[in-house]
Amino acid sequence: MSRILRALRRQPITERQRALTHRVAAFALDYPDERLVAVLPDLRTAAAELPEPVRGHLGGLLDHLERTPQRSLAEEYVETFDLRRRCCLHLTYYAYGDTRKRGTALLGFTHAYHASGFDVDTEELPDHLCVVLEFAATADPDAGGRLLVQHRAGLELLHLALTDAGSPYAGALSAVSATLPPLTERLREAVARLAAEGPPDEEVGLEPFAPPDYMEARS
Repeated sequence: MSRILRALRRQPITERQRALTHRVAAFALDYPDERLVAVLPDLRTAAAELPEPVRGHLGGLLDHLERTPQRSLAEEYVETFDLRRRCCLHLTYYAYGDTRKRGTALLGFTHAYHASGFDVDTEELPDHLCVVLEFAATADPDAGGRLLVQHRAGLELLHLALTDAGSPYAGALSAVSATLPPLTERLREAVARLAAEGPPDEEVGLEPFAPPDYMEARS
């Protein structure tokens, strides 16, 4: 790798580039319906403005979304995110599982959204990664960044799970991770513990992947 390329890779990402990364990732990680397919050219244009390696991380996923038939994308998405517990897009699940403490953690997201006047126009739970990324990109970058950092261990475990599965969606997590502070040794240990032990499993009737009727709505 040339010295010029290495220097470019070390350039800090700007606030605008961070917001753009979060917005593109929020769309790319969403369920691949007709709406997503329609905006793929716009996402490609937006990603082209980003520096490496973020542009490359997102570009690989966008390539996959563009060349794969929509029905196949939908099947792959459900297989990846709805049927694999380690690939859950709900950030509080990793720290709290199906326990009573998770309800309190979800309120933290809701309060942050309300404080910033962010209207969550979706049936997803407030800790869904796409919702958090949209919030960080369009409403309150500081509060959104704090939520991502607070749940960084779960975010990195999701990243590892997608990478291990060979999923193209890992690129979106790589891009998001590149917008956050570098991983500390303590955080790496927390990720390792989560990977080894998994989330708590006290069942309280809280669906870990989506609100009621969500799976039926996708079918």
